[in-house]
Amino acid sequence: MPDAETVLAAIETAGYEGTELGPPGYLGDHDTLRGRLEQHRLALVGGYIPIRFSEPQHWDADLAAMSGTLDLFAAGGGEQAKAVLADAGSAERIRLPGRAAADRSIGLGDAGWQRLAEGVARAAALARGRGVEPTFHHHTATFVEAPWEIERILELTDVELLLDTGHLALGGGDPTAALRDWGERINHLHVKDVRNDVLAGVIADGADMPEAWRRGLFCELGTGDVDLDSFFAELGRSGYSGWLVVEQDMVPQSATDAAEAAVAQARNRVWLKDHANL
Repeated sequence: MPDAETVLAAIETAGYEGTELGPPGYLGDHDTLRGRLEQHRLALVGGYIPIRFSEPQHWDADLAAMSGTLDLFAAGGGEQAKAVLADAGSAERIRLPGRAAADRSIGLGDAGWQRLAEGVARAAALARGRGVEPTFHHHTATFVEAPWEIERILELTDVELLLDTGHLALGGGDPTAALRDWGERINHLHVKDVRNDVLAGVIADGADMPEAWRRGLFCELGTGDVDLDSFFAELGRSGYSGWLVVEQDMVPQSATDAAEAAVAQARNRVWLKDHANL
């Protein structure tokens, strides 16, 4: 993995205006994070917070870790950053990416959903108590992945939604339709593209998500199978005015992979300008 300075310099050079936190501590600690972000003229716009929402026995530990992430928000000048809440999933869901849309048996039952909703409410209250706006990230390999699972979390909680084009497509959804259907609840966006041929291979091989990342499941904007042109056309009509975070999740196998990822993100920035006037 490249060091923090290399990553932040690449983000700035590509023309981005902000970044999410990444693993707490990776981009900097309480003493260094703000200075590094300011040096590269980047805003802190959010931070991913996985919590085992359907397992109450883990809530105390996971919420304590979340509190530490919120401390980093404050230290890094991220007063406007979103607390990106996500379910931590299960070993079974990690092994079965994309399956829940067609197979509800691997999802939660009513009692599990009630536990998950209570856990989300506790995490949201913690964020709001610290002056941070929460958002819920539907995510592959978790219990909120397929469209029917996203509908359920919207029904059971009052937390706004982070819409991720790649994870939604992988989960069996249509990002453009999601903007129309859930637009009033969306307060944060992640944009990525997906290669369906890689997904098919991952499912056929019974591979897990880390292996999917290694195979290049999430690819450069416009090179995969998500209809991003339609998505951005709908976005322009939606009135959305929050952050748009570009992601291309991958696991670098070498320094060359990491360097290519930086170049790819620069191309993503050009794609956004050419296709979405952003």
